[in-house]
Amino acid sequence: MLPKDRIQKLLQDIQDKKNELASEYEKLSDRFREKYDFSFEKGRVRFSKKAKEYQKRFKTPLWIYVIPRSYRHILSIPFIYGMIIPTVILDIFLFIYQQTALRLYGIPLVKRRDYIIFERKHLSYLNMIQKINCLYCSYVNGLFQYAVEVAGRTEKYWCPIKSARRKAWIHSWEEYFADFWDPEGFKKQFNCNKEFFQKKKNKSI
Repeated sequence: MLPKDRIQKLLQDIQDKKNELASEYEKLSDRFREKYDFSFEKGRVRFSKKAKEYQKRFKTPLWIYVIPRSYRHILSIPFIYGMIIPTVILDIFLFIYQQTALRLYGIPLVKRRDYIIFERKHLSYLNMIQKINCLYCSYVNGLFQYAVEVAGRTEKYWCPIKSARRKAWIHSWEEYFADFWDPEGFKKQFNCNKEFFQKKKNKSI
């Protein structure tokens, strides 16, 4: 087997393992659903009254929570919450970018709601400040993941060339990139958007 063919096989094996892992998580979720007494209604998590009462036993009272455990936490407040400004600006520009550039390229739009999920607010063991913090974390981290997917699709369309050196992390579209030293592969992948629809079709099966 040629090295390139072996790499393709490894990539397929990785995808199969990811699907298998997702399936196991679903099974685990079903078992936890019974153990922790919750259900999904219209895509939202719903805990029973009994489960909520149990969770409340672990809630830290606000008057205790607001007492800082470390001066470092206090010093970090303007920096961690200051990130909301560039984050919201990024969110707005990503929306504009998708509605213009990706539509012009014929690339399917990334669904923002698949990445930014606000569900920790349903947890009764969190106090109000913790819930606000969790909403913030869900928004910022979800937005960055959403941004990576938008950027990855753009890179797939305009710059589908693998790096010659090993990177710490690669996004899911790099499996369709041409090898660094392969001009024919690059010419084939350049401005090609068929993989977006193939992958979308495979997910729906």
